[in-house]
Amino acid sequence: MRHRSLSISLLFTLSCFASPALLAEESDENGEPVEIQEPAETVPEQSQEGEPLQEGAQLESSDQPEKPMPKAKSIELDKPVSEQELVAPPQTDDTETGTEAAPETAAEQAATEVPKPEKPVGHPLQLLGSEVPSATSTRLAWSPSQHFEGVYSATPVLVVNGAEAGPTLCLFAAIHGDELNGIETVRRVMYNLNPKTLKGAVIGVPIVNLQGFHRGSRYLTDRRDLNRHFPGHNQGSSASRIARSFFDEVVTHCNAIVDLHTGSFYRTNLPQLRGDLKNPKVVKLTKGFGSTVVLHSDGAKGTLRRAAVEAGIPTVTLEAGAPMVLDEPSVSHSVKGIRTLLNQLGMVSKFRLWGDPEPVYYNSTWQRATTGGIIFSKVQLGESVSKGDLLGTVTNPITNVRTEIRSQYNGRILGMAMNQVVQPGFAAYHIGIQAPEEQIPAPEEVTAEAEPAPVEADNTTTGESPMEEVNENAGESHDETPLNSGDEPSTDYDEDREED
Repeated sequence: MRHRSLSISLLFTLSCFASPALLAEESDENGEPVEIQEPAETVPEQSQEGEPLQEGAQLESSDQPEKPMPKAKSIELDKPVSEQELVAPPQTDDTETGTEAAPETAAEQAATEVPKPEKPVGHPLQLLGSEVPSATSTRLAWSPSQHFEGVYSATPVLVVNGAEAGPTLCLFAAIHGDELNGIETVRRVMYNLNPKTLKGAVIGVPIVNLQGFHRGSRYLTDRRDLNRHFPGHNQGSSASRIARSFFDEVVTHCNAIVDLHTGSFYRTNLPQLRGDLKNPKVVKLTKGFGSTVVLHSDGAKGTLRRAAVEAGIPTVTLEAGAPMVLDEPSVSHSVKGIRTLLNQLGMVSKFRLWGDPEPVYYNSTWQRATTGGIIFSKVQLGESVSKGDLLGTVTNPITNVRTEIRSQYNGRILGMAMNQVVQPGFAAYHIGIQAPEEQIPAPEEVTAEAEPAPVEADNTTTGESPMEEVNENAGESHDETPLNSGDEPSTDYDEDREED
């Protein structure tokens, strides 16, 4: 009985070994044997390095691809937009920014490898968190890093990035909120640029000081002059922080700047350029404006122009007209000058002829009212005057006493007070004194260079300090004795010399 059970066990064991072979063949419909494939063994999932991933394992964050910067969508700048579009500028869809599919056939692959004639191509412009492709015009938005929620609206920034490489020219207006001529000038220039034919890029900010513009004021809401706080400081006053934000996020992307202004406190200016003529690249900019008066000035400490030049960005101030009013002749002159500059910089091909070049003035002075009353001018902007000529009169409406203001110098009227009530000492007539041509250095080319190094803020100027007194005669010179026309430019700068 025991032997029989062992035999049964042996037979069962042998049948287990034989069963795979027996099961490996089956018959099809015709009775032919069909071989059955055994299932393949499961291969553990591999990572990119060849090591199997543990259950629940994840790639480290450093291995994740960086999120690409959103690309700005090309729009027609002169097309009206809603306020919501200003806050959230349009961007291209993901399908538009995705990578194109590879050619499907060998013929298409060979066609893509055919060399094409080389020509300068534009470069994407990265600005305010967006990438502006070449041959694109768009509208971005800048908002200071500090503001009360809902009080400071985003400031529109117009961008036209050309199809070919070139310098980046920036146009800024209304750093003083009551200066309207520059706003209209930037609008006309930017809305008439064609990105398909432009070389380089043009960035236009029609209203930098949106706070002052909404209030019809020269100043910010804290009564500070924004154009006395550049380059600014992140830990300074409100004006200093706004200046720092604008300088870092917009100004540092420029290769050259035109800062547009008007006269201040009911004064009007002959269209004129102000710049540091000791800087050859600044001289290059001034010569590009055609028939426009040029006045030498370093720029007051804290002005955008001076801070930008110190950062290596050639900058000029374009003064034209009076505040609070839109002066069509001043706007037309400014627009024509900037378009001429674009041609001189090689950014556009359309050439405009102007008249004879205007003189350059290294020195200027102010003639002041000696008594209070109502001023009536006898001269006009741009008029040449000689020593002793009658410039205007100041009449006391109570006593009917009339006082004359006569020129003490030979020169030209670059700026003057509009007919108004004036106090004793009010700066009434700005007279330019022409300099010899040999004082002007040779110009240097303005090119698309690397972005300038960050500028450290001057804590002594832009830090927290008591509110500065608003000087009603800002933009005037307290030095009544000008240099002779043959003297060298003064190295001492009176910060009240300019209006910008």
